[in-house]
Amino acid sequence: MRILIAGASGFLGSRLRTELTRAGHEVTALVRRTPGAGEAFWNPYAGTLDPAVIEAADVAINLAGSPTLGNPHSKKWATELRSSRVTTTRVLAEAIAASGRKPAFLAGNGISWYGDRGSVPLPESADTAGDAFLTGVTRDWQAAAQPAIDAGARVCILRTAPVLDQSGAPLKQQLLLFKAGLGGRMASGRQYFPIISAPDWLAAVRFLAEHDQVSGPVNLCVPEVPTNAEFTRELAGLVHRPAVLTVPGPVLKRVAGRMAPEVLGSIRAVPQVLLDAGFEFADRDVAAVLRTATA
Repeated sequence: MRILIAGASGFLGSRLRTELTRAGHEVTALVRRTPGAGEAFWNPYAGTLDPAVIEAADVAINLAGSPTLGNPHSKKWATELRSSRVTTTRVLAEAIAASGRKPAFLAGNGISWYGDRGSVPLPESADTAGDAFLTGVTRDWQAAAQPAIDAGARVCILRTAPVLDQSGAPLKQQLLLFKAGLGGRMASGRQYFPIISAPDWLAAVRFLAEHDQVSGPVNLCVPEVPTNAEFTRELAGLVHRPAVLTVPGPVLKRVAGRMAPEVLGSIRAVPQVLLDAGFEFADRDVAAVLRTATA
């Protein structure tokens, strides 16, 4: 297949490009500079995207967006995080809607869509709730894909949980703390913390690109979502360090600002769509994910 990727230079995008190329697909990366081999130019903020690039694709994947890791107290960071995701998704969705071939669209998104829901299992049919910053971003992000849906294109909304790998956030920073003996539970530790390993994320996105029977929202997370306390215990055991500290909720709220709901909220997501479609996770729980992530 001919696959178009926006955000192909990022942590996940670069790996996905390699994964799809190895699988025999022809991959083109959208770039905002003079394009080289296997690349095509676009400028989503100017609305610039050659229609021929869309017409040539079987699948378009959007992973573009400014880094989530940043200063959560900064209005500039918050504005850029939202606008970068919404704008790139909207430009691609409108281009797909206007095209003759209407390639499938795998639109990046986040598991924060669900909001803080305690211990309630949340398959893709569950609604969004709450007013947390990232929850609001995911709503706008998903709405930006609507033109492609309305035009009849196959659209998958990739509700991605934190992808754990020792070379990238958030696990890279967590490993430093835990190895120094500074790891610990966040508040009560009872909040559910959805995660996924990098290999499973790559395999799942490839699966969605290759299987045209799947559409709509898709949870990209482990089938057995851990609590923060379970995650803390597993990571501490892995690095052979105690993790007896507890960070109080009020302290987290002050330090984390807009991102506090991401560590204090509870999302017990269920990857029901992938399971029903026959996708097989290699890393189904927190122990397996951390072993893979730190191998």
